[in-house]
Amino acid sequence: MSQTLVERLAEFSSRSGFAALPDDVVEECKRILLDSLGCALAAVAEPGARKAIEFASLLGGASGDATLIGTADKVSIFGAAFANADLVNALDMDAVVPPGHVTPYVVPGALAVAEAGHRPGKDLIAALAVAHEMSYRIGKATDYLRDIKDGEVTIPPVYGYSSTVFGATAAVAMVKGLSEETLAHALGIAASTAPVNAMRAWMMHTPSTTIKYMLAGTLPQTALTAAHLAEFGHRGDLRILDDAEFGWPRFIGTTRWEPERITADLGSDWKFVTEQAYKPYPHCRILHAPLDALREIVETHDLAPEEIDSIKTWGEPFVQQPVWLNRTIAEPRDAEFSIAHGLAVGAHRVPPGRDWLDPELVHSRSVLELMEKVSYEPHADYVSAISGHPAARPSRVEVTARGKTFVGERSYPKGVPSPDPATRMTTEDLVAKFRHNADGVLPESNVAAVVDAVLGLEAVADVSTLMDCVRPPR
Repeated sequence: MSQTLVERLAEFSSRSGFAALPDDVVEECKRILLDSLGCALAAVAEPGARKAIEFASLLGGASGDATLIGTADKVSIFGAAFANADLVNALDMDAVVPPGHVTPYVVPGALAVAEAGHRPGKDLIAALAVAHEMSYRIGKATDYLRDIKDGEVTIPPVYGYSSTVFGATAAVAMVKGLSEETLAHALGIAASTAPVNAMRAWMMHTPSTTIKYMLAGTLPQTALTAAHLAEFGHRGDLRILDDAEFGWPRFIGTTRWEPERITADLGSDWKFVTEQAYKPYPHCRILHAPLDALREIVETHDLAPEEIDSIKTWGEPFVQQPVWLNRTIAEPRDAEFSIAHGLAVGAHRVPPGRDWLDPELVHSRSVLELMEKVSYEPHADYVSAISGHPAARPSRVEVTARGKTFVGERSYPKGVPSPDPATRMTTEDLVAKFRHNADGVLPESNVAAVVDAVLGLEAVADVSTLMDCVRPPR
């Protein structure tokens, strides 16, 4: 009998130890981890993240084996994975790769298990590589927010990031050292218990739930549950990805299922690194290219917010949805997606980071008044540009001030791998972002230790020593 798709993914995971990884994959995984830890540190005071930290204590008490990033506390692996997922995603400045947000769902479970199990850094790198590659490939096999049909961008009727449950589960199972057979059953269990894809409801109901497009902590919790139940002997559905009529493709809601994208050159061609992107701004990435152009205009011409009469913007067409057009900012998480609010904040020349979501700035009269002067329209060249390169985000910004109109344009936002080398965030850029995010949360000695440990992760004998550095002193 031929292998099922689940069994093929389990085989790929089992054969993808550190020694099998290309150098660029190893480096990208270290960059992803550094960025994720920084995003979590920046979010420790964010209201939603504080709720996740409180909830973590219910999942394992006030002592345990896994660190709550940015706090002095350790809890159970389930508690740490839940809270750390929300911390990484709280400010919406975490790394992105198709199908969208992947990192906050696949990193925390593997990280918690690696810390609790005192696993070497090489094991964590291999787990993160498999998690991102698997998530990318399954994302490419299913519906995508930027799919083009009949010359137009189409939004699928059901969408979300539940497909990352496979990568998240594989990562946990790899760190735990489960056998290939057990790992396959873990993937089958994960598929049957994955969270629903509720993102479209969040898009349409505004101001919507503060858990955003997905409650981040549920993904690593599902992965941890699946891996442990398989280890205890539960059997998973090994055919769940092969059955398009009744299996995962059907009940998860995708209208497109191209499984050949999952298996093509699996294990020999690592694809996720070609589209792995990073976010310099704590805002939905749809606005990053316009923000690049706007901030250049404001800084070049030394414009003050009160001098601006209007900000006209052209960008991605599919975001003509309530969550992005929203101008009712009930709390900071609403501001992470509002186009008008994001541009208004961007014009205030505040360094990107947690300060962008400070309630005093978010609700300031200056920002709220300026956002009423913002307009947004689809860019006419969007479809042709993205058809030519997946990172393309053609954008135009016109700022009217002092009786003049200042114009800025971008083809690609900062943070993406593109034909323009300047758009890629270098490791030096990511270190600077990490330092800014960690400032005021960790002492400088810890900050330096984290950077050194992550960038040399393959030499770290015990991941728990790294995690000790993301805990501020009591």
